[in-house]
Amino acid sequence: MKVIAVASQKGGTGKTTISAHLAVQAEYFGAGPVALIDTDPQGSLSNWWNVREAGTPVFVRTTIHTLSDDLAQLCEAGVKLVIIDTPPAINEAIVGVVEVSGLAVIPVRPSPHDLAAAGATVGLIESQNKPLIFVINSASPRARITGEAAIALSQHGTVAPSIIHHRTEFASSMIDGRTVMELPRTQRSSAEIETLWTYLDARLERIPDFMVSPTGHMTADIERRLQAQWGPAE
Repeated sequence: MKVIAVASQKGGTGKTTISAHLAVQAEYFGAGPVALIDTDPQGSLSNWWNVREAGTPVFVRTTIHTLSDDLAQLCEAGVKLVIIDTPPAINEAIVGVVEVSGLAVIPVRPSPHDLAAAGATVGLIESQNKPLIFVINSASPRARITGEAAIALSQHGTVAPSIIHHRTEFASSMIDGRTVMELPRTQRSSAEIETLWTYLDARLERIPDFMVSPTGHMTADIERRLQAQWGPAE
């Protein structure tokens, strides 16, 4: 099982949108079962999933104190990928999430404030010796600052080759629990997400699997949700 933390100290970078879209795209490409976890107290990812009609990805409720055990239970149940949305602050929650993750994805908007704020997130991830990938998100087409942002970020880590551009369809799709891949006439946005996931998927092959051993029985909530999607765990 692979675990991705979607993290940024700054709010408004698009962590929830990136988390949801990557999870759905991963399921489309056969990387599932995929589970989503929301550690942000605002609960935006939870709200998205609660109005979603599609059965996948599964959503798992947990706390930072039980996260390792719950991840171990998901691994035992056959989940292949977990994507964790994090709060917009450097606190106990984000430290704990990065600690159990194999890869950190950092969405960054191409603006001076976002670039300046990325440093704290990079420092945290590097202190945990975890690989990181920047994703330039909500970029304006043909804006010079987008290229400048990619150059600046490349001094601190790997920048994903797929730039996610600002389009209202990303926000509108999230309103009713969908993604741009599930809306008509969103080929450009869908292609950007597909390219991003393909790149991340290749990087995940070089990252060790989640290896924490289970420390108890699967909680009733996790067991119920997993059985509803994929049947009883073997």
